Amino acid sequence: MDPLLKVHESHKNGLLPDKIYHTITERFPVVLAGIDRIEKASGINFPIAYVEPSIVLSQSHSSTDLGILFARTTPVITAEKLEIIIQITAPLVAFGLKGTIHAILAHEFLHYLELSRRISKMEILSDEISGNLFESAYSDATRLFDPRAVFSDKTLLLHITKKFPEGFRDYKLEDKVVKFWIEKNLPTIKIALDTNIIKIPTDILAKTRIEQKLESKLGELEQKMSKLRKKKYY
Repeated sequence: MDPLLKVHESHKNGLLPDKIYHTITERFPVVLAGIDRIEKASGINFPIAYVEPSIVLSQSHSSTDLGILFARTTPVITAEKLEIIIQITAPLVAFGLKGTIHAILAHEFLHYLELSRRISKMEILSDEISGNLFESAYSDATRLFDPRAVFSDKTLLLHITKKFPEGFRDYKLEDKVVKFWIEKNLPTIKIALDTNIIKIPTDILAKTRIEQKLESKLGELEQKMSKLRKKKYY
């Protein structure tokens, strides 16, 4: 699958202006470089990923808080089995700095690893995300592998540490998205966190198999995580 397929289609259908379209396609190699960097730093293949030609906005029904989601890791059911796909938003590609893009890709990769671990252990019958943006950021961090156990790239680790201390925020990037995307009425997807619930049928989960190589790597990462936790206590 061409990761830019939906971007090409949106441009062809007149939803993306020429300037934005060319910016996305010209800067996409930064994403590819990030994926290659993550694979080398972890020794694990990156999952299927594609560029969504929209910005994704999330809001709680009980709050006026509005969050911009620059990427999402989503389990989808294809051919009666579970597949984990990373969705990268076009504004991130168009306006994000190299370090920001790589940090977000690495963060979503950690989600991919955690979901894969839970699938392998049959722990993902349902996964509810909190409707509150702050609580969501907190639970988001507690569900992930420690990046120090996953990545050998020190610069990449520094990017992740700076960008995700308590949930991702990049005010300059957000300002650009508001000014050059949202206020230009470019494609936008709005989701309510209160209804953002993943429910996986048990029969689909039973048919899903994690590759042996990945499962072995996940076991190694869990051991590294255990050692890192012990270091915190001593």
